[in-house]
Amino acid sequence: MTSSPEKSAAKSADPVDSLVLHATDNHVAWITLNRPEALNAITPDQRERLIQHLSHASCDPGVRAVVITATGRGFCAGADLRGGPPTGGPQAGERVAGEQVAGERVAGDVARVIRLGAQRLIGAVLDCEKPVIAAVNGTAAGLGAHLALACDLVLAADSAKFIEVFVRRGLVPDGGGAYLLPRLIGPQRAKELMFFGDALTAADAARLGLVNRVVPADDLEKTARDWAERLATGPTRALALTKQLVNASLDTDRTTAFAAEAAAQEINMTTTDANEGVAAFTERRTPHYRGH
Repeated sequence: MTSSPEKSAAKSADPVDSLVLHATDNHVAWITLNRPEALNAITPDQRERLIQHLSHASCDPGVRAVVITATGRGFCAGADLRGGPPTGGPQAGERVAGEQVAGERVAGDVARVIRLGAQRLIGAVLDCEKPVIAAVNGTAAGLGAHLALACDLVLAADSAKFIEVFVRRGLVPDGGGAYLLPRLIGPQRAKELMFFGDALTAADAARLGLVNRVVPADDLEKTARDWAERLATGPTRALALTKQLVNASLDTDRTTAFAAEAAAQEINMTTTDANEGVAAFTERRTPHYRGH
């Protein structure tokens, strides 16, 4: 799956730009992993670029929704365990979990790499202030599965698969997997996926509640575009506050959740879109939201 040629995107000499494509079209930021020969396994440089694009989407008023997808037959095979060290970013010289750090490993190295690497990426998706759609075009394994599942909505091609691959490598899940999965499907289902590492078809993922909708592969981009452009015409700040409330509700008590809800309502009622929505209702017309 590739972004349409009519999309506009800033050009750069940075080679990472060819590995993480980025374009904005109709207020939708399309972020496309582009290492099809490696099933889009993520290198540290790519990870940093993904985080950067998500951060920019949060603060860019011209972006009102985000789609994360990939080229080729894989969505993302996880962290690249075979790649060399990154050429930039705050973790210059690191290796991903499972590899020997350059020189002698020091206690805390692995935890530091996970904290500053995979966990930052998943956090960037969860904390993005715009709705994020995963358009899963193929296999999503390990960190790649968690990248998809951290998104607010998940669309999957009927040929896609989700694999908690860590157990096959003798590893503990990273990238927030043990946080995300129990909240999506409950602890017993999460343990089944993580203990056995079996491939989960897109249809089974939808049945369990991990995927919002499964579509034919040829319809994936169109469906993602339709959903994203619909979100991009919505009340952007209200959607951001709703995302924050839902995500926080899984980690808090009722009193705190109710207080957060009241605070979000207070904040939202200062926005142009909230006033427009109320006015449109009373005037019996379709609201025109501007994203602020």
